Amino acid sequence: MADIQTPTMGFSENKARGSEWKRFRRVFFARGAVMIGLIILVLLFIVAIFAPFLAPYNPYIPGVAPSLAKPSSHHWLGADLLGRDTLSRLIYGSRTALMVGFIAVAIGSAIGITLGIVAGFTRGFVNAIIMRAMDAMMCFPMLILSLVIAALLGNGIVNVIIALSISSIPIYARVVYGLTLSIKENDYILAQKSLGSGSWRTMLAHILPNAFPPLIVIVTMQLGGLILAEAGLSFLGIGIKPPGAAWGAMVNEGYQYLLRSPVLSFAPGLAIMLVVFAFNMVGDGLRDALDPKLRGLL
Repeated sequence: MADIQTPTMGFSENKARGSEWKRFRRVFFARGAVMIGLIILVLLFIVAIFAPFLAPYNPYIPGVAPSLAKPSSHHWLGADLLGRDTLSRLIYGSRTALMVGFIAVAIGSAIGITLGIVAGFTRGFVNAIIMRAMDAMMCFPMLILSLVIAALLGNGIVNVIIALSISSIPIYARVVYGLTLSIKENDYILAQKSLGSGSWRTMLAHILPNAFPPLIVIVTMQLGGLILAEAGLSFLGIGIKPPGAAWGAMVNEGYQYLLRSPVLSFAPGLAIMLVVFAFNMVGDGLRDALDPKLRGLL
């Protein structure tokens, strides 16, 4: 009897995993807004990777067109005040946006997740120090905090990444802290402690994997938020140094000529809007597909 029951249990487990993956695909890909966002992100990655081949002109060389040239067959989006091709700068700006967004998310999430797990698992004095520091940082909106840090560090892509990474740490720390407090009360965590499992092993091998699905959603949505924050810093003149191509800086340079050449501001502004929309829609779709409490379609 035991020999008959064993393969049956294995079959049922594989079937459960397969049905869960089917449910994820059905929920995630069934929403039109999520599919639109996914298509936008795929196109964004293609444009960023193949920017040198897609850009018709060098985005940093002035004088390739007359100053403030109108859109034409040679310059589809016209040219800026220095005669640089707007389309080429828009294409290269996608590289800046993705690089800043992904690096800042990687650094901020790594530090925030570590602090949140340690604070939630250890409690006591360590918990008080970490969480009170996070509370102090959350007193300021993320954009204001990153603006202050970037202003202190100065212009440059490295300083922008540092500023955005530091300002995003409290978000991850607070979420992971709450998840850790909930997960560590489960029976399998208590069983690990009773077997003599070390604290770091328990945190990394058992708590972190169970907190991963909500973190995927937060990271995806934070990518759009950090790209928007980088554009805001560049618009204010504290972001990417000239002549670097950044969408926020392009909006800032073009808004002075809205009546004469509105495309200088509208094109990068539309790019920012579409990218943030895409990341938010994909993140929302992941939340709906991964969260067991949200099984239906929104």
